[in-house]
Amino acid sequence: MLQRRHLLAAPALALPAAARAQAPFPDRPVRYIVPFPPGGLTDIMARLVGQKLAEIWGRPVVVENRAGGNALIGADAVAKSAPDGHTLLAITMTHAVNATLFPNAPFDFRRDLTTISVLGSLPLVVVVNAERNPARTLGDLVQQAKQRRLNGGSSGNGSPPHLGLELFRRAAQAGDNITHVPYRGGAPSVTDLAGGSLDLMVSNLPECIAQIQAGRLRPLAITSAARHPLLPEVPTVREAGQPMLEMTNWTAMMAPAAVPAPLLARLEADTRAAIRDADVGRRARDGGFTVEGWDRARSLAFVTEETARWARLVQEAGLRAD
Repeated sequence: MLQRRHLLAAPALALPAAARAQAPFPDRPVRYIVPFPPGGLTDIMARLVGQKLAEIWGRPVVVENRAGGNALIGADAVAKSAPDGHTLLAITMTHAVNATLFPNAPFDFRRDLTTISVLGSLPLVVVVNAERNPARTLGDLVQQAKQRRLNGGSSGNGSPPHLGLELFRRAAQAGDNITHVPYRGGAPSVTDLAGGSLDLMVSNLPECIAQIQAGRLRPLAITSAARHPLLPEVPTVREAGQPMLEMTNWTAMMAPAAVPAPLLARLEADTRAAIRDADVGRRARDGGFTVEGWDRARSLAFVTEETARWARLVQEAGLRAD
């Protein structure tokens, strides 16, 4: 009998010690922190992917909006969380810009966080209030910027809408005629533009599409290289004569850099499966996204390149945190 028990135990003893010791994942609810208010592009994608991951894992994925500090507060919470895969971070291009814009941030974006996957990308749209602004083309808005002062909103310092606004200011040669008005997220800034408190925005498409479709905002141009299927009548910035406005925003999932490699691989595989789910993909595309779902190697390289690219604009334009 002793020999039989020994034989039965042999397969388990043959497993690597790390595999025997590894706890099942996840063993409790997973926190997916979005460092922006609800309703923005990062929040939209996080909820789509989080819902599918909850199905895959059989555990709740709780999307937690922790806005503030130009998206630094939520990111800092994840950077300093336990590296056990149970706390994830949703980011956009904003965080790549913050690495230069906020040199004294309480964490190091390049060192303390690691990318799991770039989930999706999307263009921005130059928009104005449909009732209060007579501009019908991007050229009209350029002329306005040369002749009078305009208030341009964004979802925060260093956000893609902020950089888009800076690119527009440069393209229009508007000098000090454009005043940047930062908000704590895309949704509240778009709401104020629709309400007439702002003159223009270079807004993320998912954040302004509903207001465009409702007729409250007028799209003048889209920043992608090609027209978008949700706005086929809207010209690209290149078609509108302002090619230097071409840019693309993106959103990705990150985790603390110290998460063990096997767990990072698990997060990568499950997250890519979630974003490539047919229903998730359809809903993401309906919201204006191009679905990506890249592997970690490509995602890491891309975020590194984006961090370097936007560092140059921050430095050349002398952008500062207001």
